[in-house]
Amino acid sequence: MKKTFVIDTNVLLHDPKAIYRFEDNEIILPIWVVEEIDKFKREVTEIGRNAREASRELDELRLKGEIAKGVPINGEGVLAISMERVDDDLPPTLTDKKADNLILGVALAFKKKRKRVVLVSKDTNLRIKANAVGIEAQDYERGKIHFEEFYSGFTKIQIANSEIDKIYEKRKLSIAELNLNQTFHINQFFIFESSEQSSKSVLCRHDDDGTISVIEDIKPVWGIVPRNKEQRFAFDLLLNDKISLVTLVGKAGTGKTLLAIAAGLYKVTDDKHYKKLLVTRPIFPMGKELGFLPGELEDKLKPWMQPIFDNLDLLLHLTDSQKVRTPYKELSNQGLLQIEALTYIRGRSIPCQYIIVDEAQNLTPHEVKTILTRAGEKSKVILTGDPYQIDNPYVDASSNGLTYVAEKFKDHPLAGHITLTKGERSPLAEAAANLL
Repeated sequence: MKKTFVIDTNVLLHDPKAIYRFEDNEIILPIWVVEEIDKFKREVTEIGRNAREASRELDELRLKGEIAKGVPINGEGVLAISMERVDDDLPPTLTDKKADNLILGVALAFKKKRKRVVLVSKDTNLRIKANAVGIEAQDYERGKIHFEEFYSGFTKIQIANSEIDKIYEKRKLSIAELNLNQTFHINQFFIFESSEQSSKSVLCRHDDDGTISVIEDIKPVWGIVPRNKEQRFAFDLLLNDKISLVTLVGKAGTGKTLLAIAAGLYKVTDDKHYKKLLVTRPIFPMGKELGFLPGELEDKLKPWMQPIFDNLDLLLHLTDSQKVRTPYKELSNQGLLQIEALTYIRGRSIPCQYIIVDEAQNLTPHEVKTILTRAGEKSKVILTGDPYQIDNPYVDASSNGLTYVAEKFKDHPLAGHITLTKGERSPLAEAAANLL
């Protein structure tokens, strides 16, 4: 039996092609959705871009017939824009002119026609209200991953002491030699621990040629030494020139941003493998104008970029006395470091740069795609963030661009991922992250 899907505005603002994702069912867009899209289309944000694209899609479908009566879509499916509304069955508190209540009224009108109606919305409260008045409601799931089963980037395996000794001796060997009857991802890490009540262990990485290689000891990188196994794995990815995309996920204080910037400074100033370190983060909402703050562009950016400056100050302070302690402004003047808002990245081609995108959990999958497609020849992109600290109302821990990319790229030889779990900022910061 076909369903009737009533689509909320935020679904189209999240994915402007969402109308094509419901197979051959009936899709209803309340006229108030079109009105709300019209309000957003003038914005210079990613939401505004999606609103404009959704409008263009609807305009093309309009040419297929009378869109109020329904036009064909997805083979045997139908899309219609409806102005129907039923107030009789809505509680008195929901009869005002709020768009959510008007959309809910449309869903009720179609349910009265004995249709199986499903309201699709990314608004939690609207889904709750829909269920309260007897309407089936669901989230828009496209682009979501099950965060509870999110790929961590590494796994622990117990093996015999003799096997650990063999790994240390050969340094590189095939999975078949260890009799591991499992499927592993490319660039996945292993913590091989002794199964014989011994303290022996070895850290390894699964290479794209199907072999397992030992993670070599890492020297201090701009004064930073990895404090735990996860940070060692992260540095291995960050310093590996064969890996073009690294995703680092972790709660506050796990060191994801600090490790990324330290590795970037090393690869640009010491190793000279990249021409410039570009550090950026979304000014939320993405694309928001900076004219509300006084001063030049640098002054306007400073409040948003202060966490980056803090990390740079720490790294410059930690470098040894033999290294020239160059302030980040001097690095910028030399063309080695650039710090800017994510607002200005669209349309660019960025070759041979070490690109760090901080707070990437606030980006949608489409926004992350926009960023990754900016990477030019020999560039490397690092995405860092905490999926539990999201400010964007249109994404959550399961649907944000950071976790989406990590999941989609987990079998690609150009990408690597690590989830950092142990806080290293301070005992207080770790306790607060765990308890609060």
